[in-house]
Amino acid sequence: MNEKNKKVLSDKCTGLKPSGIRKFFDIVSEMKDAISLGVGEPDFDTPWHIRDEGIYSLEKGRTFYTSNSGLKELKMEIASYMKRTQNIYYDYNQEIFITVGGSEAIDLTFRAMINEGDEVLIPQPSYVSYEPCAILADAVPVIINLKEENEFRLKPEELEAAITDRSKILVLPFPNNPTGSIMTREDLKAIADIVIKHDLYVLSDEIYGELTYEGRHTSIASLPGMKERTIVVNGFSKAYAMTGWRLGYACGPKEIIGQMIKIHQYAIMCAPTTSQYAAVEALRNGDDDVSMMRESYNERRRFVVYTLRSMGLSCFEPKGAFYVFPCIREFGMSSEEFATRLLQEEKVAIVPGTAFGDSGEGFLRISYAYSLDNLKKALTRLEKFVNRLRRNREEQI
Repeated sequence: MNEKNKKVLSDKCTGLKPSGIRKFFDIVSEMKDAISLGVGEPDFDTPWHIRDEGIYSLEKGRTFYTSNSGLKELKMEIASYMKRTQNIYYDYNQEIFITVGGSEAIDLTFRAMINEGDEVLIPQPSYVSYEPCAILADAVPVIINLKEENEFRLKPEELEAAITDRSKILVLPFPNNPTGSIMTREDLKAIADIVIKHDLYVLSDEIYGELTYEGRHTSIASLPGMKERTIVVNGFSKAYAMTGWRLGYACGPKEIIGQMIKIHQYAIMCAPTTSQYAAVEALRNGDDDVSMMRESYNERRRFVVYTLRSMGLSCFEPKGAFYVFPCIREFGMSSEEFATRLLQEEKVAIVPGTAFGDSGEGFLRISYAYSLDNLKKALTRLEKFVNRLRRNREEQI
């Protein structure tokens, strides 16, 4: 970058690293016969009854702006959903608002709450947006490195050790992307005690909450004393296969939600109207669709974990989302090198664990949001690659 451009551009923006995920898929798009197991996107089409509602809204000419906070009907359905799934009561008029995907809700939470120098506690490995969004909001990211031996759960002693007098928000990214780890109600109770003790707030990203395979997902906002200090972020992309509809929402204290809406009204105006009508239908009549997709993901999850272990790769069993996070440390190469060589030599794209933080070194993220046929083909290629690496290592000994 030349000196002139440096003066034009924001230091904060130019200092951000590009997403570690996109690099591999730019290559895959140009590579014949390549198989990608890297994109975190359901391979299901949006269920027909949800699409029909979107189409019907267009046919009825519902192409106007909604209110800044979103359609009343949708906010009421979200309030009902939170009551029936988490037993939390939210005032749809003041404590819920609709965003352009869950990612906008994450960004707005930081921008509405952070003063320069406040610290945001971010457990990693985790979704790639938390750290850059915190930086753009003038926060100081404080990384908490999660450990495989703890199944990548956040332990209370890890949280306690990271807290300073500048700590303000804890990001709680569970069910977790990329590891598939979850936090049980008992896990969350220990975290909630520390949050209350230190007067912290929580951004609880629950976009994969419906994709939990042993029991139901628990929101930390449902625990005593936590609703008033938690912003719950969720959306329709993962559970309802609605990624391209770009629709999410935030639930939280009215004082915080009000400031988030203020930013939203200047930057966005409102979320897509057609998507909002479709989401009303998803919440009212989509439970069976979610169950069907969850059962299919669970079948794929068991298959992928079994296959990875059968080829001798260490892999803890994920309990949520649609990712596995196998360890490849035995091969003595970085996650980036392993993923790059696998793509070049076997035409399989997966994401190096370091795309999700330094603690992801030695791991790979594999998405099982793909058909069993594609999973079988890709894992066969992966096994061939792994066996070749082992043979080469033995020959060098």
